[in-house]
Amino acid sequence: MANPAQTAAYNETDMRGLEGPEAIRMRPGMYVGGTDVRALHHLVYEVVDNAIDEAMAGRCDYVEIIVHQDESVTINDNGVGIPVGINAEKGISTLTAAFTVLHFGAKFGSGAYTASGGLHGIGVKAVNALSEYTIVEVRRDGYVWHQEFSRGYATTEVEQVRPLEEGEATGTSVTFKPDPTVMEATILSFETLENRFRQMAYLVKGIMIRLVDERVTPIPRELSFYFEGGIPSFVRYLNRNRDELHKVVGGSGEFKFKYSLEGKELDGLMLIDFAVQYADSTNTLEMAFANTINTTDGGTHLTGMRTAITRVLNNYARKAGFLKDKDSNFTGSQTLEGLTSVVSIRHPNPQFENQTKVKLMNTEVSGAVSNVVAEAFTDYLENNPKESKAIIEKCLFTQRVQDALAKQRELLLNDRKTFLSNTTLPGKLADCAERGPHTELYIVEGDSAGGSAKQARDRHFQAILPVFGKMLNTERVNINKILESEKIKLVIMALGTGIREDFNLEKLRYGRLILMSDADVDGAHIRTLMLTFFYRYMEPIITAGRLFIAQPPIFRLEHKKQVQYVYPESKISEDQLLERMLKGYAEPDKVGVQRYKGLGEMNPEQLWETTMNPEKRTLLQITLDDAAEADRTFDMLMGPEVPPRRSFIIAHSKDATLDI
Repeated sequence: MANPAQTAAYNETDMRGLEGPEAIRMRPGMYVGGTDVRALHHLVYEVVDNAIDEAMAGRCDYVEIIVHQDESVTINDNGVGIPVGINAEKGISTLTAAFTVLHFGAKFGSGAYTASGGLHGIGVKAVNALSEYTIVEVRRDGYVWHQEFSRGYATTEVEQVRPLEEGEATGTSVTFKPDPTVMEATILSFETLENRFRQMAYLVKGIMIRLVDERVTPIPRELSFYFEGGIPSFVRYLNRNRDELHKVVGGSGEFKFKYSLEGKELDGLMLIDFAVQYADSTNTLEMAFANTINTTDGGTHLTGMRTAITRVLNNYARKAGFLKDKDSNFTGSQTLEGLTSVVSIRHPNPQFENQTKVKLMNTEVSGAVSNVVAEAFTDYLENNPKESKAIIEKCLFTQRVQDALAKQRELLLNDRKTFLSNTTLPGKLADCAERGPHTELYIVEGDSAGGSAKQARDRHFQAILPVFGKMLNTERVNINKILESEKIKLVIMALGTGIREDFNLEKLRYGRLILMSDADVDGAHIRTLMLTFFYRYMEPIITAGRLFIAQPPIFRLEHKKQVQYVYPESKISEDQLLERMLKGYAEPDKVGVQRYKGLGEMNPEQLWETTMNPEKRTLLQITLDDAAEADRTFDMLMGPEVPPRRSFIIAHSKDATLDI
């Protein structure tokens, strides 16, 4: 029975609707995916996507992105410029409406754009609403026009500033600074932007993209991207550190269809491009784009390509006699292992799962992509028997390995209790008493560190799994060797999730996994080995945001019984960091300095206080915002090719600190 007091407290005055900027600022996750670092970069992408739309419409061939010292960003293009005249429907300047009125734009079947990444009329409005300020400069109609906004609203009228100078390009320049009162993350990653815009340059032939970072002084960091080779060149770039089995296979096609938009029946033309290449690797790298938007969760275009590749390889294998009547067909996982693939479509009306555009939903796309891929891939296999044999033999090998894995699966994964009770195994798990999302498993480097961590932890929710010595490099070994590694078997057993195609995130026994190793070169190597394993065999743990790196201190400073811990910082050596910290003391020569060369040098109380206490510790969350770049880095650091790794070491040697 309802409580009368509660019923009386709920009436018509409690109902309210949010519109425009208020809706975006209150629920940013609905529009840009949240307020974290991924959402921060998404703000930049939304504005750049509009410039790329101009390029795809044939009206732009240059885009410039500048990250300023105060973390504001300017995106400049040489397109036709946003119209500034009064819009008959809204009664205000078209420029004003473009940045303030939701679902208003030129990408709703008007003919101005045949394909666009920003179809929803929301992108730049969300950027405006989530920014402390936004400044727009338009060059068109013979003049430069200017307008300013703040947190979603126009703060000035459209102003005609000056005439265009002779030879000055038309276009649009947008400068915005993310609002720190809404956005949790405010510092952009140059590397993340670099990866995104390199991809765009591959996808849009003839576009020059310039990226400038003014935060690097005195000489700004600058990169320019321009590629004529298109998607096949992109695949060659992704595979540059791998041993490829054949030349890149690519193809393109068109697909005509009808679709409805705002009650109108329209003729649509979809453009499809793809490229694939197998490498002597166990790793699969798939990238899918819709109107240059990186759909990181895939969608119907990726499904169409996967289906075609599996179908074509099975048909060819049976026709050529590699698969007999009694043999089972290759599965999707068997035909995709070792494959690097990129598929890109241009669609006049793409339907995404949400505003952040991580998954394409159009049903007509799958069949269209499948037909284009199947035709080109079949033609390649039939005309290149030597390369085709290498591909099929790789699929057969993968099939045998997976069959062997299936036979070992129950033995490996089902008897967890017996496995953990075996005291002869190295690194015995010290489990926690509770269960639930608040629990944590520390995977700790070393015997002494593991002992300290077991004493330091809160036994209610923190479990400890010591790992003695370096873990197996899982980058270039097959699954059988991985399953023979006692350290890896122990990690698999402790987590309870299985690996690869058998992985089940719901079975993960802990809310967080925390890698804790020494703050030195050996510790970094061990972390890299662990991260390689998680990336290759338990990637959903990373994508779910449940893998972290602990940050132990490197110095303990004591002065007049006051203790301060110093933690490592990127792009600064330990000596420079210590020198900077000591300058903060009036009597630096009287400060006692203890250098922690390993976790085992801290007693349990210090380890808890600095590294394991949730109220004081610092954890670095592992993310995979760009799977391609992560894949390239792991390939380079842990794979067989020496020259790329040597170049990387030489380039970053100045950042390394060695204990001698």
